[in-house]
Amino acid sequence: MEFKRITNIEDPNFRKLHNLMGEIFPPEEVLEYDLWKEPLEDPGIRVFVAVDGDEVVGATEYRYYENWNIAMTDFTIIGQPGKGIGRFLAVNRMKDLKELAGKNGKEQLYGMFAEIYDPYRVEEYEFGGVKVMDPYVRREVLSHLGYKRLDLEYVHPSWENNGEAVSGLDLGFMPGDESQETVEAALVVEFLTTYYSVLSNKPKEWVDMVESLRAKEKIALLPL
Repeated sequence: MEFKRITNIEDPNFRKLHNLMGEIFPPEEVLEYDLWKEPLEDPGIRVFVAVDGDEVVGATEYRYYENWNIAMTDFTIIGQPGKGIGRFLAVNRMKDLKELAGKNGKEQLYGMFAEIYDPYRVEEYEFGGVKVMDPYVRREVLSHLGYKRLDLEYVHPSWENNGEAVSGLDLGFMPGDESQETVEAALVVEFLTTYYSVLSNKPKEWVDMVESLRAKEKIALLPL
């Protein structure tokens, strides 16, 4: 397998990746094809695919924010079982992030955010019938990687930009120091407002959540 970065919407692997996203994720989680042009060309957004032969069998998108020395995992896709795709993506992603943190003068990444489905609240996600993408499996894998959940009722704006609030997820954080038990509320607010700045139609539930976070100093990190 090869770990290949996509930086252009015209890359043949991007069409394969977008098709794979449509097979795996619910519609509200997938940005329209044409709207990917600018994100792919943004140096801060890193989209890599796992290529086996001429087939895209997995992918990960993440971002590194120099000013906070944090990352955000947008998504990870494992298209097929039995090939070690998840491990392959995780190892190469962390290698890349460590290099970015090093270039930023940091010894290690402060931490990485991720939105994590909670199948104990929402059970209808099928993820294309790919069992390794089952939310129960994914949640446990993320826990093994070191992710914890922030102690808040989390929603996010729909990527369809229709003003709907998407629930049934937790906001997770994997601290660089595994003994860390809280995260700064101001960091969470700055991150969320930056991350979702591309969406103009924010739901009231999301706005209210962000405003409630502004009144806090720390947010507890709890087990997944």
